[in-house]
Amino acid sequence: MTYRPPTRDPFAQLRAMTTARVGLGRSGDGLPTAPMLAFQLAHAAARDAVHAGLDMDRLATDLAPRPTLCVVSQAGDRTTYLRRPDLGRRLAAADSANLSPGDWDLAIVVADGLSATAVHAHAPALIAAVAEHLGDWRIAPVVIATQARVALGDAIGAALGAQLVLVLIGERPGLSAPDSLGAYLTWRPAIGTPDSARNCVSNIRPPHGLDYAAAAGTLAWLLRQARARGLTGVALKDDRPTGARALAAPMGD
Repeated sequence: MTYRPPTRDPFAQLRAMTTARVGLGRSGDGLPTAPMLAFQLAHAAARDAVHAGLDMDRLATDLAPRPTLCVVSQAGDRTTYLRRPDLGRRLAAADSANLSPGDWDLAIVVADGLSATAVHAHAPALIAAVAEHLGDWRIAPVVIATQARVALGDAIGAALGAQLVLVLIGERPGLSAPDSLGAYLTWRPAIGTPDSARNCVSNIRPPHGLDYAAAAGTLAWLLRQARARGLTGVALKDDRPTGARALAAPMGD
């Protein structure tokens, strides 16, 4: 009998560099048992992230000593939120009346979106990292919003009278990323602002995505440019040299 050495897995090195599903192999017409079970586990984690509730008390504690306010959208429960995206963009009437305008440079909204898991994991650390870049800015109390879509930040920012609003929101989970946080910033927020008037920094989820230092450096640069130019959206590009982007983040995060 001819000796045949074990076949080297050509995808092993690539799999070590990414959380993507690469070279899973096959068993007959399907996947081997281990990759199939891993896929089912990832699918369950994504579903759990979508349906998980935001613990507002825990989040307020994690953000302390920064003051917080809590609001809800017009989507009264998770089922309504998933079926009626339009209601997730509208602020509940009672909460709108409770938000008082002030002389704020920036309003920060922390919204559950489609992954409260991402918000709990990343929002407090990211806010702290962004605030390090904005030492002289007047930042309103952080608004914690549930059953919220990105555009809910427009109503909140307008009610607070802020020049800019930064919405940190749980992104739609993928099968390898149930905890990805997105950041959306808008100049002069107002109800009805189109998505083309926003800038987005996405996939904030160290160590597998953008880390807090890099995300905070980019967001701070965009915020300053937005205030200097009086705009956000498609007209505002991150046109820094590549080296400058790497140097924008503070050390130690």
